[in-house]
Amino acid sequence: MANIEVWNRIWKDKDGKLVLYQKPNTPIIVWAVSWLLTKVLPYGQWNFAAELIAYGAIFTWAWLELFQGTTYFRRLLGLVVLVAVVLNRLY
Repeated sequence: MANIEVWNRIWKDKDGKLVLYQKPNTPIIVWAVSWLLTKVLPYGQWNFAAELIAYGAIFTWAWLELFQGTTYFRRLLGLVVLVAVVLNRLY
């Protein structure tokens, strides 16, 4: 019985609905737009600004998912993305 409870907490929200995908929220939209801008803007101040905004947006999204994600899967996804983003900046 405990295994079913854990399984449900991984994939289902508090209402018992399966949650793998949600509508994109503001940080994801900001990240996508600014990331695309980094690909089309020439290197310089504007590209650096777009890169900084993209980093801040994806960091914010990952942080929010880690601490406010609706399921354990979403929280784990937030942790993985947060670690990947920070490691990508460090190396």
